[in-house]
Amino acid sequence: MKSKRKPVRADRDNPAWTKETVARARKAREVLPAIFGAATAARMLKPRGRPKSGHARTLISLRLPPDTLARWKATGPGWQTRMAETLRKAV
Repeated sequence: MKSKRKPVRADRDNPAWTKETVARARKAREVLPAIFGAATAARMLKPRGRPKSGHARTLISLRLPPDTLARWKATGPGWQTRMAETLRKAV
């Protein structure tokens, strides 16, 4: 059966990388300050997302009775943190 996909055309604005291109490549932190300036480069290179916590939590699966879960959720936003605090005190 023949493939119905169209052949990929060359893109002058985004050419394929060759081994030579990869060998010449430099890290963004090396080239961005010269192109955009130090302050802008620093903003561009800033890690995205929530910072790593020194007290990382572990994801688990826990089966609770529906009425118990409903009571915790009824306490409003932050119910999971309050549940964790209660469990911590109980241990």
